[in-house]
Amino acid sequence: MHAFRAGGGVIHFRDEGDRGGLPVVFANSLGSDLRVWDAMAAALPARLRLIRYDKRGHGLSDCPPGPYTIEALADDLAALLDHLEVRRALVVGLSIGGLIAQSLAARRPDLVRAMVLMDTAAKVGDATMWESRIAQVREQGIESLADGLMQRWFSAAFRANRSEELAIWRNMVCRQTVEGYAACCAALRDADLRDAARKLSLPVLAMVGDEDGATPPAVVEATAELIAGARFEVVRQAGHIPCVEHPRTCAAMLLSFISEHDLD
Repeated sequence: MHAFRAGGGVIHFRDEGDRGGLPVVFANSLGSDLRVWDAMAAALPARLRLIRYDKRGHGLSDCPPGPYTIEALADDLAALLDHLEVRRALVVGLSIGGLIAQSLAARRPDLVRAMVLMDTAAKVGDATMWESRIAQVREQGIESLADGLMQRWFSAAFRANRSEELAIWRNMVCRQTVEGYAACCAALRDADLRDAARKLSLPVLAMVGDEDGATPPAVVEATAELIAGARFEVVRQAGHIPCVEHPRTCAAMLLSFISEHDLD
């Protein structure tokens, strides 16, 4: 367990693997913490340097008052990488983590050598949707959202056959802070990175679960089409968090991408 202080307060992170290897940085989704990457990280070779962290308002990191912006969240990640003296990382961003990755690549290209955009987009939803989500979580609490989130996060097969795991992930969501969740919803409400995405020039893999109810395949593919040379892949029988449902498949896709672009 490691921590450092950035603009958003104390940030919790893990830094594992070969310090001389390719740094692979993982930014997780709204309502989750760095544990969503556990199984995928375990399927990756020890030669890689794996850096995971809890964004502000989530997990063990501090929760400063909101609202947040995607730029501020990207600045937190930039501060972490500067703290670790990491440059030219492969950044893997899931959901809001994908917008953080895109913002970081646009504003600090020295830090980002390549990206994997997992179940994300350059713009997610609209202001009305996010305002409704913010109002609900503030008035009724995160648990009022939990069952709907599980429907979008996980495939029908996962929900039917892995009920114990489903309960654990639901618990994780419910134990995030209301302020951090709502503040990140505000960041998503205000973020539109479509123009920035068109200007990116780096290797990009966009991947998505075929049963993703939050950022469906067509939404993710549309973002991939904005980025010159980006490749688009679908993970079968997976929802919004394919790294939990099919960690080995996601790890294999990541390793293939690394090999294809000679990043290692």
